[in-house]
Amino acid sequence: MPEPVIVVPDDFPSIFKGTPAEERCAQLGATRVYSERGANDEAELIRRLGGAPAAINIRAHARFTERVFSACSALKMVSIWGTGTDNIDLESAVRHGVTVSNTPGVNANAVAEHTIALMLAVARRIPKIDQEMRTGAWPREMLTQLLGKTLGVFGTGAIGKRVAALGRALGMEVVAWSARGGRVEEGVRAASKDEILRMADVVTLQLRLSPETRGFLAERELSLMKRPSILINTGRGALVERSALLDALSQSWLSAGLDVFHDEPLKADDSILTLPNVVLSPHNAGQTPEVVRDGLLRAVENIQNFLQGRPSDVVVAPQTK
Repeated sequence: MPEPVIVVPDDFPSIFKGTPAEERCAQLGATRVYSERGANDEAELIRRLGGAPAAINIRAHARFTERVFSACSALKMVSIWGTGTDNIDLESAVRHGVTVSNTPGVNANAVAEHTIALMLAVARRIPKIDQEMRTGAWPREMLTQLLGKTLGVFGTGAIGKRVAALGRALGMEVVAWSARGGRVEEGVRAASKDEILRMADVVTLQLRLSPETRGFLAERELSLMKRPSILINTGRGALVERSALLDALSQSWLSAGLDVFHDEPLKADDSILTLPNVVLSPHNAGQTPEVVRDGLLRAVENIQNFLQGRPSDVVVAPQTK
C-alpha cells in the first residue's frame, strides 16, 4: 500500500470522515484520517503527519509550528478548512517550503447571519427573557431597537461585507474599518478605528487574528466606546484583551455576544459564564451543513490544484528563486 499522499490529522470532533470530501480526497491518493483527540500535542501531530506531502487542517487546536515543519520535511502543502491561520506559523511554512491555502468566503453567509443573530439576541435580551419565562415570570423590561442605530464593522472581507449588508437591511447606519484600507460597499462609510468606537452602538469584529490584530481592543479602545453599547465577536477571542473585556462587562455598560473565546472550550469556572449581559455560543457560527460540505470540498480541491501544479486560495507560498 502506498504511503499516504494526504493526511487529515485533526478531524476531532469528526466532520470529514465518511463525506464526499473524503471520497474525492481518496481519488487523489491514499488518505489517512485521524478522528481521535490528540492533534493539539506537537509530538502527536508530527507522528500523524508522518511522511505525507500534503495535509488538510480541520481544527485550530492542531498547531503547525516551527518544530512541526522542521520534523515533517516531506510536508509541502497544508490546506486549511476555514479562513483562520493563527494556528499556522506562516513564516516557518515559507522557510520550510510549505504552501498554505485556506477557503475564504465559504462560511461568509453563515458567520454573518450568526453575527446578526447574536446582535439581535443581545439587543432584545432573548436568552434572559426566555429563561425567566420558564420559571413562571412575565418580564416586561425595555429592549433595544436597532433601526437607526450605528453598526461599526471591523474587517471588510467577505464576512464583514455581508454583516454590513444585513445591518443596512435592519435600517442601521454602517461604518467600517479595514486593516488594509479596503474598499467599502455602497452605503457603508469608511471611518477610523477610534471614530467607529466612539460613534457605534454595536461593534462587531470580523478580523483575522494576526500579530497585528491580537489585542485589537484593549483597555484604551474599550474606554472609547459609547455607554451603553454592544460588542459582537465572531472572529477570534484574542482580538479582545480578556481582562479589559471582563472589566467592561462587569460594569454593565457593555453587553456582548461572543462565539469565540481565549480558551476553548470554556472551563466550568470561567468568569464569563457568570455574567448576565453576555450571550454565548460555542465557536459554531459557521457550523451549517452547507458550509461544512462546501468548505471541505474546497479544501480538497486546493490539495488537488497544488498537486497539479496550480495552487489556489494561497495564503503563503515558498519564495521562488
